[in-house]
Formats: sequence, structure tokens, C-alpha cells
Amino acid sequence: MNSHSRGLNGGLAATSCSTLEMQMHIGFSAGRSWKRAIFNIMSPTPEETVTASFGKFISKVKPQHLSSVVLHRSKRMVLDSIGVGLIGSTTEVFEMVLQHCKHMYGHDNICSVYGKRGIKLSPTLAAFVNGVATHSMDFDDTWHPATHPSGAVLPAVLALSDMMPASRKPSGLDFLLAFNVGIEIQGHLMRFSNEARNIPKRFHPPTVVGPMGSAAACARLLSLDSSQCSHALAIAASLAGAPMANAATQSKPLHIGNASRLGLEAALLASRGLEASPLVLDAVAGVAGFSAFYEDYKPQPLDSPHNGHAFLLEEQDMGFKRFPAHLGMHWVADAAASVHKLLVGIGPGKISPDQVQDILLRVPLSKYINRPFPESEHEARHSFQFNACSALLDGEVTVQSFTPGAISRPELHALLSRVRLEHPHDNPANFNLMYGEVQVTLVGGDILKGRCDTFYGHWRNPLTNESLRKKFRNNAEVVLPSAKVERLIEAVDELDRLDDCQDLLSQLQ
Repeated sequence: MNSHSRGLNGGLAATSCSTLEMQMHIGFSAGRSWKRAIFNIMSPTPEETVTASFGKFISKVKPQHLSSVVLHRSKRMVLDSIGVGLIGSTTEVFEMVLQHCKHMYGHDNICSVYGKRGIKLSPTLAAFVNGVATHSMDFDDTWHPATHPSGAVLPAVLALSDMMPASRKPSGLDFLLAFNVGIEIQGHLMRFSNEARNIPKRFHPPTVVGPMGSAAACARLLSLDSSQCSHALAIAASLAGAPMANAATQSKPLHIGNASRLGLEAALLASRGLEASPLVLDAVAGVAGFSAFYEDYKPQPLDSPHNGHAFLLEEQDMGFKRFPAHLGMHWVADAAASVHKLLVGIGPGKISPDQVQDILLRVPLSKYINRPFPESEHEARHSFQFNACSALLDGEVTVQSFTPGAISRPELHALLSRVRLEHPHDNPANFNLMYGEVQVTLVGGDILKGRCDTFYGHWRNPLTNESLRKKFRNNAEVVLPSAKVERLIEAVDELDRLDDCQDLLSQLQ
């Protein structure tokens, strides 16, 4: 069976279709060869546009266009994203969203929910809650320009694969192709803007490019034609965007959940024949399309995959977090941890606030991660001050650093009261250029300094496979038995060699 015969448009006999599949009018009967869905739109593009070039890329790209580097890096992303989703399924915000979906909507018993054996939801709701799980602890991967690419795409691709009948599951390679298409589209859209390269101020990036990546990935997995792929992106653009004001709140994880869910819905709507602007990605004077999200938006057509296209993931690796907090926290935590080592070396073996007179952090200017006295775990994950002081006290920041008991420690608050911030001109709010510096003045007048230019886990200094698997095991074993965790690692490692992705799907609960 070739790669094109594994999309949803193949379906199966109506007698065994789910409710959702019946609604999609899937035109396949047992024993027949692959058919395109009857709702395919065949309207030619009158001229080459940026939007049309993206649609053509999505529809024409093939598994053979994925290099060994891209396959290796994307499998690491899949593994990490599943792991943070599994531990995220233990959080309060995930449970609230799951209960909302269970009680407010009738579910179709089709798609798996991370870590919740016996619970299945409709495809779009499964994409939503698994996306929320992925970002509920801010533990998911980060790229440059700044966004969280995997969480917006993987839950949608998993849900769409889950809803396909057993005889038509996508191969592991087709699964990875769809996933990589979703990552690639996000990366190109963000590179059309210099504003997007900096830590955001207006829109949370996963809510802007995330639905587009999800829509692109699902359109690829559905084997939509070029026109439908363009419409899927345009529909997703109408479902995109959320303000940065909800960062550091329980609502921020909804951003990733909605990106995954709404991108899937956009692709399904496009598969039915719903149309949208054929110029949504183009710069059209007087009528904002995707340019509404970026003031300096300058789009370029996307090269055909047949013209030697190199995926962005091959050029730049992904950033993986060692602890669950905003990426910017990793610089100050590592700098503070180095000062901790100096203090332990000259003191009694543990840090006392009584030793410290002043703490100076030299960090980029970014208002939403400047939180002197965070009151919740979500605020703590977005606080330069909290993460620096936690690392100063404990020598590291971990999952346990954000528990209520750790946040409320008197010695931590004593250190927080001594923190000052400076924003040097040579330290921009840019994950590719920033640094973190911690200067501690002791009561006796001694000054200790620590600086981090590239933390371990950054795309310039990526986690080793051993470190990434250790993180995955620590996360996944909170929810799953060790044997299943090891089978998940094996399934992801062999994903590009699997005839279908059922081995992966069956291990998520």
C-alpha cells in the first residue's frame, strides 16, 4: 500500500464507520482501491501566490523529502512532546478541561487522551485536551523564532490517526511526514517577520502559527489537494490569535489545545469543500490576512519540495527544556546554579538567606516574565526572580520547584526580597541572542557571579539522546507503568519503519 492510500479519504465500509466518519461521507467500500473523497475541489489557481505555494508544498511533499537528520530530530520532538503531555495529564488545569469536555459535549469514543485509560473523546476534543496537557506545565519544546511547535501539531496528528479505521492507519513514515509539514509551515511563517524573532509582546505565537501548522499537518495526512490545503490554512487563520495577557495563567495551556484542535477542524472543513481567502498568506495592501499578526510581515513563496527543499529542522535543531518553565528561565537558572556551587564551596553546605545582601539579575527586558513575587505555579514558571532564587537555594530547578510547598518557602521569599533586575542593551529579548547573568553580593561584601550564554537543552547545545530519554522516563512514569514507557520509546524510535502507527497510538493510555 503506498503512502497516498493511508489518508482518511480512503475510509472503510459504512457499516463500520464511526459517527464522525459517517458525517464526512467517506467514499470507500471493502475490496475497492483507494478513492479520493467526493468533495475534492479542483479549482486551479489563476496565478502563483504565496498562499498557493504553501498549498502546493503541503500536498506535494513526500516521505522521501525527509532527510535522516530531520527524521532523527523530529522523532526526538515526538518523544519529548508525548512525555510532557503525559505528566501534564496530572495537572489541575488539564483535569478541569477534561471534565469540561466530558460533561459539555457528547463524545464519540474514538480518540485517546494522554494517560487516561478508558476515556476517549471525539478527534477535535482529544486534540484539544492533549494539547492542553502538553503545555499545562510549560515543559514543551521551543524553537526560534519563538514558538512551541510540537504541542500544536502532535495532538492533532495523533487524533486524526486515531480516528482512521484500523485498515487505513497511516504508516509511521506518513505520520512523521505530516508532523514535519506542520513544523515546517510554522517555521516559515515566523521567518516572514523580524518581530516574530523576539520574545512576544502582543500575540502568543502558538496561537498564531500553531493552528496553521496543525491545519497543514492534518491536510497532509488527509491527502488533500493543493487547493484544499490552501483553504485549510486560510480557514485556520480565521481561528488564530490569543493575547499575551493570559501568559502565566491557567488559560495559557488552552492556547496550545486550541491551536491543535482548530487546525484539525480547519483541515476537516477544507476536506468538505469549505473555502476561504486564496490570498490569506499574501501581503495585500488595505486588506490584512495573516499580516494582521505581524506589523513587519514580508511573505515569500515556499519552494516546491521537488526543487531540493531543505526542511528548517535540518538547519536548526529544537530546544528542549530540562525543567517546566518558560524558556527564558533556563538561562538565569543555570547562572544561579553556578553561584550556588560557589556558595556551597565557601559555606556550611547549604544556602542561607542570611548570607545574601543583594541579588542582581541581568536579563532581557520582557514584562510578562518579570514577576518579583509570583503567587501561583503558573506565575512562578514565568518569573526570572523565582527561578533564579530557586536555583540559588537548591542548585537546580525541577518539577518539584513549582509545588505549593516549594513556592511558599520562607527562605525563598527572603531571597526574592533582595532581587534587582537590570536590562543591558546587549541582552535582547531574543532566544537566539540573550544571556542570563546572576550577581550575588554577600553580607561581608564578597561578590559572586554566574553567567549562562547557552543552556544545556538549547538548540545550540541540544540534549543528548540519553538526557532526552531520561526526561521522558521521569515524565511518563508518573502516569504509565515502566514497561509501557519503554515500549513507547521503542515505538517512537522505530516510527519511520512501522507499517502503521497503531503501535504508537496503543501506548498512550
